[in-house]
Amino acid sequence: MPPLPLQQMKKDIEFNTVEGVSIAIAPSLDESGEQFWHVYLINNNNFPLDNVLVASKGYGVVDDVELKTSVLRHMFERVEPKSFVLIEPIDPAIFHINNEYWVSYYVATKIYDKKYVFVPDSITEDNLIDISLLQMQGVLHT
Repeated sequence: MPPLPLQQMKKDIEFNTVEGVSIAIAPSLDESGEQFWHVYLINNNNFPLDNVLVASKGYGVVDDVELKTSVLRHMFERVEPKSFVLIEPIDPAIFHINNEYWVSYYVATKIYDKKYVFVPDSITEDNLIDISLLQMQGVLHT
């Protein structure tokens, strides 16, 4: 049997809509009072997320110079309902470029994925909001 045409294969793929999953970048203070920032994955749903994969990278152009960070991948077997996980620390030195988090996960047997991009200079103290599940302020991308 010959392979299916690409158009037919694409139409057979079910693209599930991501809801209730967010990425937050929030500042904290360490014991010495120095500020540091972390990235969190938030599951606001009433069901767990399984086999969660998060790929993060930074990219952009500053002063006509193309900048790229390494791609980091993080795996979480399960993110419980109404909970969050710490993905990684983030250096404020890269807040002036795009910071992308591509999240893929399963709910039962269905796969979901979504790309969250914090555009340059969107991660600022001016953009902090209260994030109740984290019990802290942060920049939220839904």
